[in-house]
Amino acid sequence: MSKRKAFITGLSGQDGSYLAEHLLEKDYEVYGMIRRHSDAESQDTRVVHLFDKGLIEADYGDLLDPSSINRLVALVKPDEIYNLGAQSHVRISFDIPQFTMQTNVVGTLNLLEAYRTICPTAHFYQASSSEMFGNEIDSDGFQRETTAMKPVSPYGCSKLAAYCIVRNYRNSYGLFASNGILFNHESPRRGANFVTAKIARGAAAINLGLQDALTLGNLDSYRDWGHAKDYVRAMHLILQHHEPDEFVISSKESHSVRDFCHAAFGYYDLDYKDYVKQDPKFMRPEELKKLQGDSSKSRKALDWEPDYNFSELVEDMVSSWESRFKTEAREA
Repeated sequence: MSKRKAFITGLSGQDGSYLAEHLLEKDYEVYGMIRRHSDAESQDTRVVHLFDKGLIEADYGDLLDPSSINRLVALVKPDEIYNLGAQSHVRISFDIPQFTMQTNVVGTLNLLEAYRTICPTAHFYQASSSEMFGNEIDSDGFQRETTAMKPVSPYGCSKLAAYCIVRNYRNSYGLFASNGILFNHESPRRGANFVTAKIARGAAAINLGLQDALTLGNLDSYRDWGHAKDYVRAMHLILQHHEPDEFVISSKESHSVRDFCHAAFGYYDLDYKDYVKQDPKFMRPEELKKLQGDSSKSRKALDWEPDYNFSELVEDMVSSWESRFKTEAREA
């Protein structure tokens, strides 16, 4: 029996790299699409170990280039498609709203068209986001699959539009197309310009004497943070479900940016208040106050549970940055 084939956009990102590793453990053939940029040295750092071992295959492409998408999908003829490629930074989406909308909406539509016309029996996963909810919250303090969606950023708006077009294609063409509504998920592979990585990196650098302070924006926004390793397991389970659907993936806990600082600096018995400063330039034009997801449906229907709790996530990120700094010092 031949192996199942998976095609991942955004392969070189945090989620794409962990998903590739997880699918390889499940004995999949893994193919991916990487968007080329001029800094070739850092382009595939999260997956270079998989390339070096010949475990995965990938080629250049772009969600805004239908020809590259069609070529790769026709070449691979995947059993499962995971659309993880996106402009994924919420605050930056205010700076580049047109690009954010084009990539996240038109890009998803381009991939859906390739899926519909080339391999319509495949299963399709769309990386949707808790940012779609905006500040809407149910009376019990949670957001779930039935909560109203009123996003407060160009990123959230773009993800909601893509979410809707996925549902439309599923209903219009009978496709197995599902949305994973993932709440914030982090890891040592998180890009350094995201707040959790800035905090983890800053705490490790300050402890090692590499910097004196850390500048952040709003410390009192609350997020439901989980580990990306847990969340890519959920992505795979969503496509193994007996029917396509929408699923919230979350830790069911909410912590503030201030809490994250406390845990990260507390790893070294430091008080974050001695080192963290605030700068209005890091504030969003419209702030999202609190996210807390109810993943009860996913836990029951998919038999999914996270392995990492909040403290373990923070510890993993901080210790990873510490190891990275020490390795760089030895190699200098």
